[in-house]
Amino acid sequence: MEHVLDNPAWSALISGNSNLAHGNDEVKYFDAAVSPFVGMKENSADHLLQLHDLLPHNSPVIFIDPVEKELPARWNILRKIHCLQMIYKGPATPVASTPELVPLIDAHLPQMLALTKLTNPGPFAERTIDFGHYQGIFDGERLVAMAGQRIHAFNYAEISAVCTHPDYLGKGYARHLLLFQANRIMAASEIPYLHVRKDNYRAISVYESLGFETRRELYFHVMQKG
Repeated sequence: MEHVLDNPAWSALISGNSNLAHGNDEVKYFDAAVSPFVGMKENSADHLLQLHDLLPHNSPVIFIDPVEKELPARWNILRKIHCLQMIYKGPATPVASTPELVPLIDAHLPQMLALTKLTNPGPFAERTIDFGHYQGIFDGERLVAMAGQRIHAFNYAEISAVCTHPDYLGKGYARHLLLFQANRIMAASEIPYLHVRKDNYRAISVYESLGFETRRELYFHVMQKG
């Protein structure tokens, strides 16, 4: 791998998310309650077998690679998700004071889990909030939109879980949250990036309009121990 974002989960597990990492010097993983992502120093058959033996649970996990991989027989492939990896190339853009963004904490977890289950922005579990920097938009006491950070690979910070309740689409909430997160990351002298399904044309169009550019295509391999 020539770039840390070619193997983003591994890069994060040995750098910005090392406080959440389990494993050894060759293969690492997050607790299943935090994230299904796993990382390997090399995405090889030997390391996949080592991960199989080391992983303490049988929940589905995801590893990322620039090419589609064939898995050793002890792994079952559930699906492969073709994604674009996009990096923010725009300037810091002023974010309006409204709608108000509220830092999300453990007390908001039931609403966060319900919103991500409804909108399916990507994996979100009981302790995904531990990645940090989650912000939400509320209508009264109701959480209607949110976004946060996930795979923190060296100086690249991934914006994730960008979602809006279907009843509140068209209000610009996703754009508001994305710009806030991008500004926050750049203020920390880091680079915002994100992943999106290659066939999610609506989201890609939004991201491009904000200043995100595609860096490369990646495959998310969703797999489970056989």
